[in-house]
Amino acid sequence: MSLGSIFDIAGSGMTAQSLRLNTTASNIANAETASSSTEQTYRARKPVFAAIQQSMLNPSQQQGLAFGSEEGQGAGVRVEGIIESDAELQMRYQPDHPAANEEGYVYYPNVNVVEEMADMMSSSRSFQMNVDIMNSAKSMMQRILTLGQQ
Repeated sequence: MSLGSIFDIAGSGMTAQSLRLNTTASNIANAETASSSTEQTYRARKPVFAAIQQSMLNPSQQQGLAFGSEEGQGAGVRVEGIIESDAELQMRYQPDHPAANEEGYVYYPNVNVVEEMADMMSSSRSFQMNVDIMNSAKSMMQRILTLGQQ
């Protein structure tokens, strides 16, 4: 693995964590939206990630792979999709609510705000770690350039 590929790996991680942060923010923003039916009620969304293998990025390097080579090593992350939670929706009896159905029930999303805040902190810290990795790689590359000057 070259020092230059670190930027690709950390960049893909930053993109993934940014999407995770956006879906979490969307879940929190819609946590208290009311609806009169289950079909119209917002459902919590979660991104699904998959590792990008090194062999997928460089298929020409697959010939002559030896023990200890880069085969099977991760080369980043990609977003497979965003899924909606299948957890049960919250049903509250509020007959005076404008969105109440015929029986007086209002449906609320299946968003757990505490869980979403934990996800938000985790994705924010993961994003920051990828930024730190990029900064470390940048400073290493700058040090390499100054080696010939001494």
